Amino acid sequence: ANPQRDATTVCVVENIRDVMAVEATQQFRGLYHVLGGVISPMDGVGPSDLEIDSLIQRAANGDVQEVILALSSTMEGDTTNFYIYRKLEKLGVKLSIIARGISIGDELEYTDEITLGRSIVNRTLFTGSV
Repeated sequence: ANPQRDATTVCVVENIRDVMAVEATQQFRGLYHVLGGVISPMDGVGPSDLEIDSLIQRAANGDVQEVILALSSTMEGDTTNFYIYRKLEKLGVKLSIIARGISIGDELEYTDEITLGRSIVNRTLFTGSV
């Protein structure tokens, strides 16, 4: 409801706790879209059980320029990200996903192989500042 928020950028999260976590960073000034869960066939949760259709409608109205997928890096989160990507890719909206990698303060030898591998593949240019 805050008119000072950037209505052209929407951050997609699973639940209200994720909104609070992102807000705590004080780094995001856009709007949120809460799905109410993630796609999980094992738990009987399909796309129609989530607020995905309303996200698609929101993106299709022309006001949204970027959708940031900020779901957990689990099999269910990745499945939901891919499903949303497939639904939004034809709308001309920029799609991005939050960075995933090694936490600050963690040591490489204790990092799981998938996280370390993603960190290597999705590395960023070092500019001398953090």
